[in-house]
Amino acid sequence: MSLPNCPKCNSEYVYEDQAMLICPECAHEWNPNEVEVDEEALIIKDASGKQLQEGDKVTLAKDLKVKGSSQVLKIGTKATIKRLVDGDHDIDCKVDGAGDMMLKSQFVKKASA
Repeated sequence: MSLPNCPKCNSEYVYEDQAMLICPECAHEWNPNEVEVDEEALIIKDASGKQLQEGDKVTLAKDLKVKGSSQVLKIGTKATIKRLVDGDHDIDCKVDGAGDMMLKSQFVKKASA
């Protein structure tokens, strides 16, 4: 029976101790039967506090001026989240009628399904 590599350092020298797996290189211990939660995962919430994920459909919660242009995105404009990023503008999305843009999560609301 082969054991999985360490999820922290990817070491192959993992050993079993009862129900736990232990990595001797980084001292990480985990139970292979439990789902491990990534504490470093990016958690981004919309204007109403709902968690956003890649692929979610959102609508604009207010009118937004497009920087470097005279264009204004109106409230209710729909967008699809392509990816979530860490930074000032934390949503990389495709806005209907305007193309690809970076938006701040505080100005969008998750669209109801």
